[in-house]
Amino acid sequence: MANSMERREHTRIKARWPITIFTDDTTIEGETRDITPVGMFINCKEPLELNESYQISIIPPNYQSIELTCKVIWSNLYSTDGENTYGTGFCFVKVSDEDSHVLGDVLSIHYN
Repeated sequence: MANSMERREHTRIKARWPITIFTDDTTIEGETRDITPVGMFINCKEPLELNESYQISIIPPNYQSIELTCKVIWSNLYSTDGENTYGTGFCFVKVSDEDSHVLGDVLSIHYN
């Protein structure tokens, strides 16, 4: 898990990309709010378990989906536009070389 100093080393990219979280018995739709090379903040309508790992598919615009294994490092009730949703911070636990390359390409566009 990244400590607060490590998290600050990575620029956060504001991005609202659709995501799908796969649990043992269902899927949960959500949206990224910001993302770095090592983690992301998402918004969804279902609470997720702290310290639990989930398979997540991110769909950045004009790219193939990126498949990740992510661990919940924090979560809270988050209200936007009068809706009660959950804001959740994830760190990336497992990313294939191919998906890591795609993520790097997507993020590099926003760094420039």
